[in-house]
Amino acid sequence: MEDPSNASELDRIDHRILQRLQRDGRISNAELAGAVNVSPATCHRRTQRLFERGYVTAVRAQIAPQLVHRGTLVIVGVELDRSTPESFAAFEDAIRKLSFVLDCHLVAGDFDFFLKIRVRDIADFNRLHGEQLLRLPGVRQTRTFFVMKEVVDNALLDF
Repeated sequence: MEDPSNASELDRIDHRILQRLQRDGRISNAELAGAVNVSPATCHRRTQRLFERGYVTAVRAQIAPQLVHRGTLVIVGVELDRSTPESFAAFEDAIRKLSFVLDCHLVAGDFDFFLKIRVRDIADFNRLHGEQLLRLPGVRQTRTFFVMKEVVDNALLDF
């Protein structure tokens, strides 16, 4: 991935390409070229370079969670019993294997990690919590937050 200090090497056209791709990853090269006022060949070359340098890490569909029976969003704060590099590494290795965990972030403060999880319903979460989350290495306690309303989710980066 490109060093963030090199972001200044991006020009106005690169920024416009990235912003447009962020809004619509399915846009055709011809449409993208027209939107940023460059030829299709130039646009393709620039887009490829942005991918190769790691500015674009993925292009994927955003699925409506409710339609695939994952309408319940849960945030879980996790506190480990020890704050050592080994305990963090063991937890991180184990959490990567749980397909229902969408995001896992090491944080400063009262918790060690925050997890973002989507499940079918509260009963589904209760089962996963008891059978899998509490059995992760080093977990001392968890605190669960059921999201009542998603006000902003997966917003576009502002740059």
